[in-house]
Amino acid sequence: MVTRHQVLVASNRGPVSYSVGEDGSLTAKRGGGGLVSGLSAVKGDAMWVCAALGDGDREAVRRTRGALDPSDTGGQTVRMLDIPAEVFSDAYNGIANSVLWFVHHMLYQTPLEPAFDTAFERQWRSYEAYNAAFADALAEEAAEGAAVLVQDYHLTLVPGMLRERRPDLRIGHFSHTPWAPADYFRMLPDDPDGGIAAQVLRGVLGADRAAFLTQRWANAFTDCCVRLLGAEVAVGEDGEMVVTHEGRRTRIGVHGLGADAGFLRERSRRPDVDERMAALREQIGRAPDGAPRKAIVRVDRTELSKNIVRGLHAYRRLLEERPEWRDRVVHVAFAYPSRQDLAVYRDYTAEVSRVADAINAEYGTAEWTPVVLHVKDDFARSLAAYRLADVALVNPIRDGMNLVAKEVPVVSDGGCALVLSREAGAFAELAEDAITVNPYDIGATADALHRALTMEAGERAERTERLAAAATALPPTAWFTDQLDALRG
Repeated sequence: MVTRHQVLVASNRGPVSYSVGEDGSLTAKRGGGGLVSGLSAVKGDAMWVCAALGDGDREAVRRTRGALDPSDTGGQTVRMLDIPAEVFSDAYNGIANSVLWFVHHMLYQTPLEPAFDTAFERQWRSYEAYNAAFADALAEEAAEGAAVLVQDYHLTLVPGMLRERRPDLRIGHFSHTPWAPADYFRMLPDDPDGGIAAQVLRGVLGADRAAFLTQRWANAFTDCCVRLLGAEVAVGEDGEMVVTHEGRRTRIGVHGLGADAGFLRERSRRPDVDERMAALREQIGRAPDGAPRKAIVRVDRTELSKNIVRGLHAYRRLLEERPEWRDRVVHVAFAYPSRQDLAVYRDYTAEVSRVADAINAEYGTAEWTPVVLHVKDDFARSLAAYRLADVALVNPIRDGMNLVAKEVPVVSDGGCALVLSREAGAFAELAEDAITVNPYDIGATADALHRALTMEAGERAERTERLAAAATALPPTAWFTDQLDALRG
């Protein structure tokens, strides 16, 4: 007898990934994050549906027919889909990461891009096929009346497709990115009858409830629905917005994902983090008067929206205009390469290194390296940097939330001044105790860094305490279960 599941989560990336050894053996590596901890907290029968991302995953699917070994997944029931590699590549790299991500983060250089040509049309067909594969699997695995939580921009069409296959289900969609304003979103082919902009909106509106990280992103989505589809928006009895389109009602929710304080505090006190703190302190060193140099810390992927290059230019401006900081501060920049299979990301990663090297060449001395750049991902080292940071620089062009802004105050040893972009989703919760910056304004960001560096220790500690409280208001398990309860309610 086939077991049907009462709770299902669908996401591109699952809770485990595989690599193949030279002897053909498979090694599983578990991931973390809000979905992993949230789904683990669900009582009853639950399943995670995800895609095979690489050769190791595909081999695991072939050996298990997609039903992964629970000993690899931490006991979770996981179905991994082996979508044809060329379809996956078109959908993931061609559409999700090169079109939808760019639209929602407003990253296009519009004189040159986008150009929706025949290659795009082929990729879009793959995106439809990729979403359909998820919808088919969810329809097959879900019990009568089950709750299905579909995650993110990779799977915007799934709710509508699944609604057609299984109208009995309770379907939710959660967007982890920002949502583009209507005038930018309609850059997508926007024929109201069959254009891709309308397809995306209708896909999400197939859900009973669509949720976002901040009210700002929720408002942008509903505005798109009104302006592109002619939908109606009202406020329900519970205070949540409701979008009505073609006779269907979709509730709109907001759940601001918080930091996992218990995990972060425990993990940041382990010996490997202490070792990396000692190494970082040695790299940062002491000023000529013997005092420890200040540390401006950033921890990011080399994602275009993270704005690492402008952050480096602002640091250079600080050194140029305020020479008193020379030899007294170090910018510890962790820029972990991201999406290196896309040329624009490779170019951006190279530019980060180039600018860091230029700053060091211009201002560095035998005793002082102004920028300490690390490009190899090391979570323990990131936690060490969180603990010792005097200033955290979080200046994205646009960000759905930005958990780094929330994690640093939670584990900081002595208090940390947070310089935060007003375009980060976290700004909605942390603005009162952060130093706010326009992410495009290099001079103002340099001034903000100076203000952060000169903040008195008492004020810095008080702000950090309040930031940590706000950052942990909705930890990952509660974030997930709140969505599930709201969907079922």
